[in-house]
Amino acid sequence: MGEFIVAVDVGTASARAGVFTLDGRQLARAVSPTRVLEPQAGHYEQVSDEIWQAVIQSVRSALHEAQVDPAEVAAIGFDATCSLVVRDSEGRPLPVTAGGAAEADTMLWMDHRSIDEAEECSIDDPLVTRFGGKLSPEMQLPKLLWLKRHLPEVWARMGSAFDLCDYLTWCATGRATGSNSHSHSSLSSKWGYGPAAPGARPDDFYSRIGLGDLAEKAGLPARSRAPYETAGRLSPAAQAELGLGPDCVVASGLIDGYAGAIGVFCGADLATLERKAALVAGTSTCVVTFTGHEFNHPGCWGGFRDAGLPGLWLMEAGQSASGALLDHIIRTHPQGGVPTREKHLQLLDHIAARVAELGVGYGLPLAILPDFHGSRSPVPDPAQTGLMAGLTLDESFNGLAQLYWRACIALACNIRQIVEHLPQGGQIESLFMTGGFAGHPLIPQLYADVTGRTIRLHEGRDAVLLGTAVNAGLAAGLYRDLADASTRMTPATKAVTPRPEAARAHERDYAIFLALQRQRAELAELMRQPG
Repeated sequence: MGEFIVAVDVGTASARAGVFTLDGRQLARAVSPTRVLEPQAGHYEQVSDEIWQAVIQSVRSALHEAQVDPAEVAAIGFDATCSLVVRDSEGRPLPVTAGGAAEADTMLWMDHRSIDEAEECSIDDPLVTRFGGKLSPEMQLPKLLWLKRHLPEVWARMGSAFDLCDYLTWCATGRATGSNSHSHSSLSSKWGYGPAAPGARPDDFYSRIGLGDLAEKAGLPARSRAPYETAGRLSPAAQAELGLGPDCVVASGLIDGYAGAIGVFCGADLATLERKAALVAGTSTCVVTFTGHEFNHPGCWGGFRDAGLPGLWLMEAGQSASGALLDHIIRTHPQGGVPTREKHLQLLDHIAARVAELGVGYGLPLAILPDFHGSRSPVPDPAQTGLMAGLTLDESFNGLAQLYWRACIALACNIRQIVEHLPQGGQIESLFMTGGFAGHPLIPQLYADVTGRTIRLHEGRDAVLLGTAVNAGLAAGLYRDLADASTRMTPATKAVTPRPEAARAHERDYAIFLALQRQRAELAELMRQPG
């Protein structure tokens, strides 16, 4: 058996690959960008073949950097955003663009064209209860119902449809049509399959919402496969593309936020997980919890057993746009421009200096509600909009920095509200943070101060990739069980604790945040009145 694991994480705008040893050391990490197309407002699309090429590039680059023998790679695993890939019966891409352009075959997770369909799918049914009382346009069923209605010629030709992580597994194992590359991680949380692996396909529900032919059109299996199980071995074509050997095991896929939760909890005491939550903060933000028993809760997705950690029930809440909001602020400000990583770091460094001088009240009287792309939790409303107060004509770089900082505070206040809304919110003592928001010390400290919880961070490792590596190692039989994998792959961690003075100052910010929510509700009521 080989001595290394390759993990691949496909986010909103890039594919990342990491090479890990069996004791969890990250030997290399490589990133390749992917395109996001926006043919019209609310429609976000990608090209799946481009994503696969980015995966190939990142895997090859990581292997080269790590200087490992490809024959020694025992397993590869994939996690990805919950984007929808559409193919015909021969496995060829089909267009998802409303205008019929042939290029894009993938609806990005954040595509909100199916808001009306999501509302229609939110019928009185135990399945909908499991999704917090309302399906989201970020899930696959509303997207597929939109596709059936608006692109009937595409629906007629469709022979398979995948969550993105399952598409990547399908590519790796040979692109065989009719193969069960579909993971319980995606099928339970985005397609409504039974909550415990192997979950049953909900054909009755599909029929009730007008998708009675979905199983045939999407090539869906009768039951899901647990993510920590083997999906197969690398096909000869994938071996050549990725530069890996024939004995490499391919793990069943993971939703990216769930991979991050596995990674951040690696080495944690599994007996105390109910006092912890994963905070996977990037383009969007997921708050993920694990428990030993099943429960549902309004405004939360889950529980789903075996969707992340084997044998445990997962619940998810979060924000539809967090990093995406900060990108938008940069992109639309006169001093902004392209929201590169360097631009974000430049702003955060400037803010850190100003906050050190002026305190956390820097930027007032600016105040923001961050729901620019709808709300997931605590109220599921994809049509929700954001709000800004205290604007002036300031077009300086410092004005941009103030706006950016107050947006960061708003996002942190929303996370506090979400955590308190969780059924076990009062018990949660620590937030295990990963994603782009963990990359600058200012932000984890802000989240600790605002939420009143200790923030725990990995040091020197990408936690999302680590979680995918743990899953792949379990699928390949490299560990006896989850406890063995968690113990052997334990990363170094750092704790960021709330500062009493800053926490007191942010109580004002949280009060402002709640007041803005009330104001927004009042404005919405006025706007509904006849003119």
